[in-house]
Amino acid sequence: MAQSKSTLSGETSKEETKDIVIPYTPRPLQREVHNSLKRFNVLVCHRRFGKSVLAINELIRTAIKKNNQKCAFIAPTYRQGKSIAWEYLKIYTKPLMYLGGSKNETELKIELFNGSTLQIFGADHPDSLRGMGYHGVVMDEFAIMAPRTWTEIIRPAVADTMGWVMFIGTPMGHNQFWEVYDFAQRGQKNWFAKMYRASETNVVPDEELKDAQSIMTEEQYNQEFECSFTAAVSGSYYGKLVTKADNEKRIGSIPVEEHVGVETWWDLGIGDSTAIWFAQRVGEEVHLIDYYENSGESLAHYADVLEDKNYNYERHIAPHDIQARELGTGKSRLEVANDLGIDFEVAPKLEVDHGIESVRNALPHCWFDREKCKLGLDALRQYRKQWDEKNQVFKNKPLHDWCSHAADAFRYGCVHDPIDTSDWQRPINVDYKYIV
Repeated sequence: MAQSKSTLSGETSKEETKDIVIPYTPRPLQREVHNSLKRFNVLVCHRRFGKSVLAINELIRTAIKKNNQKCAFIAPTYRQGKSIAWEYLKIYTKPLMYLGGSKNETELKIELFNGSTLQIFGADHPDSLRGMGYHGVVMDEFAIMAPRTWTEIIRPAVADTMGWVMFIGTPMGHNQFWEVYDFAQRGQKNWFAKMYRASETNVVPDEELKDAQSIMTEEQYNQEFECSFTAAVSGSYYGKLVTKADNEKRIGSIPVEEHVGVETWWDLGIGDSTAIWFAQRVGEEVHLIDYYENSGESLAHYADVLEDKNYNYERHIAPHDIQARELGTGKSRLEVANDLGIDFEVAPKLEVDHGIESVRNALPHCWFDREKCKLGLDALRQYRKQWDEKNQVFKNKPLHDWCSHAADAFRYGCVHDPIDTSDWQRPINVDYKYIV
C-alpha cells in the first residue's frame, strides 16, 4: 500500500489522500515468509507454492519503502524471466504507475515514482550483472544457475548497500542450491532457511497431488513436490553415475601420482567459458585430480594456469573446432596454442550421442577429487536433456547452459584414444590411499 505522489510531496490536504492498493493477498504461509525474512534467505518450495509471486512482492515492498532503491529479479535465463516474472511485475506494480514512473519492455525494467527501479535479468549471461549495486535481489531457481553468479557477482553487489538476497527454487540434486540451503539452516547469523513440501502445506489439493503421482516417476514427484535433494535430476545424463561414484567412495581426496603423466581435457570457449579437466590414467582407473574454468580470457591465460599448476603434463586434448581459422588473424587456435607451448591433440569429431555414451562407459572407472573438481562435478550431475514444454517430454539433445562446458570437455577426453596404462604398477614403498 502506498500514498499518492502528491500527498508524499505535501501538496495536498489530508482529505485528498488516497490509498494505492497492490492486488496481492498473501496466503498464510506466504505471510509467514514475509514476516520471517532476514538479510539472506533460502526458500525451498514445491511447485505451485507461489514463490515467484511472493518474491516479486517483497521486491516491490523494498522499492516503495525508500527512494532510489535498486531491486533485481534474476531468472536462470533472460527468456524465462521475461515469460514469467515480468508479467507478475507488471501486474503488481500497475496501481503504483498512477503515481508516476515508467515501464521499459525492452529492458524489462520498471521505474517507480520515487526513483526506485525493479528489473528482470537472466543468469545465462552472469557477467552482464557485474558492476551494479542492489538493495534487494531474488535468485529464482538458483539450482540451474552457474554457482559463480552468487559468489562472484551478486554477493559483492549487495555489500555496499547492505542489500538483502532471497534464493527461491525447487531442488535439483546436491548442487549449489543445496549447499546454500544447508549453510543457511545451520543457524548462520542473518540467514533464514525454510522448506515447504506439498504434503505439508495444503496449497495443492490432495486429489491434484495424487493425479500428479500417477503420471510422474517417483523421483520426479519427490523432487518437484516433496523437495527432495536426493532424487536424481530429471533428464540428467550422468547424475546417477556420479551419485554411484560418491556411494562407492570414488569421490574424495585423490592424491597426484608423481610417476604418472597428467593429461588435460579442454572445451574452448570464445564468448563462453573455457573448461579444463586434469586427469591421470592409473591402470584401468581414471583419476580426475583437478578442474579449472574461466571466461573472457585468452589462450595465454590458460597457458599460465597450466604453468602455475605445475603438473607433469603428458598430453592436452582439445575439441575438433580448435582447427578453425579466425578471420582476424588467419591463424587457428591450434596454431596459437602451439606458439604458447601447448601441443594439442585433437579429439575426433563424433555425434554428441556417441560421446555421451563414451562418458557413461568411462564414469564407473573414474575417481574425482571432491574439492578441486567440485565445480566440474556439479556440472556433470546437472548436465541434462532439453525439456519440450509443448509436448511435455525431454528432447534427445542436451540443454546448453553453464553445465555444458565441463560436460563437453569431459566428453572430449573420453572419446579420444587413451594411452595404454593397463600394465601400470604402483611404485614400491609408496603410501597410496584415498581419503574420503
